[in-house]
Amino acid sequence: MTSENLLNLIDGVVKSRSEYQNVELKAAKHGCPERFYDTLSSFSNRDDGGVIIFGIDEKNNFERCGVYDLQDIQQKITEQCDSMCPKVRPLFSYAESDGRYFCSIEIPAIDISDRPCYYAGKGRLKGSYVRVGTNDEPMTEYEIYSYEAYRKKYQDDIRPIPRVTLKSLDEKALDDYIALLSTNKPNLSRLDKEQIMELMSITVNGEYSLSTTLMFALYPQAYFPQLCIIATVLPTNNIGDLGSNNERFIDNARIEGSIKEMLTGAINFVRKNTRTKTIIDSYTGERKDVGDYPITAVREVLLNALVHRDYSIHTEGMPIQLQIYPDRLVVTNPGGLYGRISLDQLGQIQADTRNPLLATALETLSITENRYSGIPTVRREMKERGLPMPQFEDSRGSFKVTLYGEAEEDKKRIISSEDILAFCSVYRTRKELADFLGIKSIPYAMKTYITPLVECGKIRLSNPAHPKSPEQKYITK
Repeated sequence: MTSENLLNLIDGVVKSRSEYQNVELKAAKHGCPERFYDTLSSFSNRDDGGVIIFGIDEKNNFERCGVYDLQDIQQKITEQCDSMCPKVRPLFSYAESDGRYFCSIEIPAIDISDRPCYYAGKGRLKGSYVRVGTNDEPMTEYEIYSYEAYRKKYQDDIRPIPRVTLKSLDEKALDDYIALLSTNKPNLSRLDKEQIMELMSITVNGEYSLSTTLMFALYPQAYFPQLCIIATVLPTNNIGDLGSNNERFIDNARIEGSIKEMLTGAINFVRKNTRTKTIIDSYTGERKDVGDYPITAVREVLLNALVHRDYSIHTEGMPIQLQIYPDRLVVTNPGGLYGRISLDQLGQIQADTRNPLLATALETLSITENRYSGIPTVRREMKERGLPMPQFEDSRGSFKVTLYGEAEEDKKRIISSEDILAFCSVYRTRKELADFLGIKSIPYAMKTYITPLVECGKIRLSNPAHPKSPEQKYITK
């Protein structure tokens, strides 16, 4: 950065009296800090890197103390950067203000295939750090493993499970799957059953794989008790608060079985514990059932959790969590985002697949499309219902999806065709109609309430030749 940029950054942190998630302060008034390996590690392991500023004393009311010696501190900083694995190559910047000199180093993010960056003197397990807020926290063993699993392309979904036998599997379902695998594959179909099973990772060195267990075992939880879904319905919007009758949960269930059975069980749990209102148009007689959440979106969220969760030995004791609050539905699965994708890229690019065999097998069984369409489908379904966009969170080994429902005032509002027709006794715009209906999403309001009345001839357009005109207005016929 330029000297001017550095001074502006210093002004910002001094004014805010706080470090940032990507900015660390060091005094360096009487010498170079002896150890800042933790910050070098944590910034190198961030997707956006970070900046360390030398010459600001955070402990002394953010005093602009300046550095003791520009040339010497550069040498000392370089020595510490060379002690990292892989070595850190910072970009130095300098600035002068009121006779004091300041130094900064920009720490570039290292490629994910080279992470974690760690202090060689402590080793990978003890010398790896992650930035949490403005603190540098030691990485957990699982966080370190996650990088290693991506770098070495571990496939936990095909690790062999010694205890599983053919008798514990649904043999017919397995045979049907093998038949599907061989369909339209003449070379594969020439092999015998044992060869196909080994080649397609149904077995690994003669032992059934984890994916096979999860898809075809009569009771997978006999081998992995916590590879299930724990579903709860909370009485309030804050976890831990008790309901009006001092209840912790309104309903709760442990959903077990194969992946297909857990998916079906979780969807049924959502249907059971969320509202479904029936709208009957008084003119057309058409009946429409509308749930609190689009079931298609719920299914995609649950399926993504089952397919893309971490199935390593580090997380096999962690179930998927399904929580239904009065205002939202939350699904949390073990294992953060996998590979190079970031939160803002979800649904935009083709992501790395943590469990490729499992994803492909479920596609063969027509349970999932495996076309990276899940996130766009969730967003589209929520938008069409006029609900807030889904919220995605990735934090230290877990991934969370939150679907928000209608606001309480929207749930209580009763919509009738007679009210709409009376309101349209004079020309109304799309926005006026949405405001009258109390719906934030204009497209949803039009699609759900107005278009059916137009189609049955009860409302007419001001400009029927151009139905999508932005100047379109609506009036009772």
